[in-house]
Amino acid sequence: MTTAVTHLWRLLKWGRTLAKHGALQGIERDPLTPPPVRRLVKLARFGARVPAEPDYATALQAIGPAAIKLGQALATRPDLVGEKAAHNLFALQDSLPPAPFPLIRQAVEQALEAPLEKLFLEFDEIPVGAASIAQVHRAVTTEGRQVAVKVLRPGIEEEFAQALETYEWAAAHVEVHGGDEAQRLRPKMVIAHFKQWTRRELDLQREAASASELKQNMVAEPGFYVPEIDWRRTARRVMTLEWLDGIKLSKRDDLIAAGHDLPHLAGTLVRAFLRQAVIDGFFHADLHQGNLFALPDGRIAAIDFGIMGRIDRRARRWLAEILYGLITGNYQRVAEIHFEAQYVPRHHSVAEFTTALRAVGEPMRGLPVKEISVGRMLEGLFTITRDFDMPTQPHLLLLQKTMVMEEGVATFLDPDINMWESAEPFLREWIRTELGPEAYYADRITHWVRTFKKLPDLVDRIDHYFPAPGAAPPPIPHAEVEVTQLPTPRWRDLLIAAVAAAGGAAAVLLLI
Repeated sequence: MTTAVTHLWRLLKWGRTLAKHGALQGIERDPLTPPPVRRLVKLARFGARVPAEPDYATALQAIGPAAIKLGQALATRPDLVGEKAAHNLFALQDSLPPAPFPLIRQAVEQALEAPLEKLFLEFDEIPVGAASIAQVHRAVTTEGRQVAVKVLRPGIEEEFAQALETYEWAAAHVEVHGGDEAQRLRPKMVIAHFKQWTRRELDLQREAASASELKQNMVAEPGFYVPEIDWRRTARRVMTLEWLDGIKLSKRDDLIAAGHDLPHLAGTLVRAFLRQAVIDGFFHADLHQGNLFALPDGRIAAIDFGIMGRIDRRARRWLAEILYGLITGNYQRVAEIHFEAQYVPRHHSVAEFTTALRAVGEPMRGLPVKEISVGRMLEGLFTITRDFDMPTQPHLLLLQKTMVMEEGVATFLDPDINMWESAEPFLREWIRTELGPEAYYADRITHWVRTFKKLPDLVDRIDHYFPAPGAAPPPIPHAEVEVTQLPTPRWRDLLIAAVAAAGGAAAVLLLI
C-alpha cells in the first residue's frame, strides 16, 4: 500500500510542474480552497517563476499521460476548475512521441498470440498517430483488407494505476477538509468517474464492443458511419478495425475542395448525436474534429470509441424535455423536471429556479450559434448549480461536455447553423413518441401484461390461504393475526373471479 509520504511527494512534484506554468494560481486565490491545500500549493510554487497567464494544458502534457487524461476530464467541469481553465483544457492534445516499434511488435504478438507475419501482410512501423494511451499503425491483413491497428503503450496500465491511487488519496482529503463546497462538488466522485473512464480506455476489447454497439444503433442514421471491427485481431491490448479513407472535419478547406456539402455534414452530425444521446442513451463522448471524417460518399465516420456515455431511459426523457423546454422557452417545465429528477433539493422554490433558467435561456433563443457564447451559457448554468445546491451529476456532465464539443464542430462546418433549431423537430417528434398518448397506452398495456403474468401465482396463494372444506388450514406465522374461520369455496371462487375480471376490465378500458 502506498504511504501518505509517497502521495505527498508525487503531489509536490506534479504541483511544481503546474506552478511553473501558472496553473495553481486559481486554487491558491480561491477563498473556498481548504487551508491545507493552499499551504501545499504555496510549497509547490516556492522559488518558481510564475507566468502571468496560466497554461493548464501545457503543464499537464509535461506531467504525462495520466495527467493529460485527467485534464480532458476536468475540461467538463468548469464549476470545479473555473471557466478559463476549462476552456484552456478543451484544447488539450494528447499526442506524444511514439513508443519504439520493437515494443509495439512484442505487444501485438503477445496480445494476439501469433507472430506478426501470420496476422498481417504489411504492418507500418511508423504510426499514423501516437496518443497518451495508445498509438495506431496502418496494416494489411493476410486476407488483403486495409486496417488500422490500435496498440496500448507498453507500461501504460502501471503508470495510470500509480497516478489514480494518488488522485483518489488527494480527492478524499479535499472532500473531508474542504467544507460544504467541496462536498457539493464531490471530488471523490469526479476521480471515481475518471477511474471508470480510463479503465474503459485501457481495455481495447471493450472499446471494440462499444464501437460494435454504436454501429448497430446507428443503422437508423445512414449518414453516420462506424467502422467494422476485426474481432480475430482484437484483444485487451490490441484493436483492429477497418481503415477509413476520408478527410478530417478539422480540414475545412480540404472538405470544400473535395466538394463536400458542409451544412449537410453539420446537420448529419447534429442528428447523429441526438439519436445517440436521446433515443439510444449510448453516445460517443469524444466527438472532436480529429475523431470525425468525411467519407468520399458524403457520410461522416467516427473513430476512437474509448470514451462513451450512457444514460437510462428515464434520464433521457428528462433530457429531451429539458432541451425542448429551453428551445421553446418553457422554463417552467424545465424547472419542474429538475425537481422531479431530484437534481434540485426540495427546500428551493420552483418559481425561483424557473426565473434563473430564463436568465440563462432567453439570451440564446433565436440566435445563430455563432452569436451564442457557449462559455457564458455554461457559466450561467453552473452558477445556478451553486445557487441551488445542486449535486454533481456525472452522466449529465459528460453529456454536456460532448454537446459543447459537437456544437463546436457543427459551427466550424457551418457558422450559420442554429443547433437548437436543428434539434427542435427531432426532439419534438421523440417527445411525442415517448410522452404522447401512444407511449402512455403502450406503458399501461405493458404494466397490465406484467400484472397478468402474476395472476397464476396469486391464485395459488389464494388456494393456499383459503383451502377447500376439510383441508388442513395453512400454518399461520406468529406475527399474523389469528384467523378463526376460513372463507367457504364459494367466496374463494368469487375472489379469484373478481381479480381476473378487474384485470380484464382495466385492459379493455385501456384499449378503447
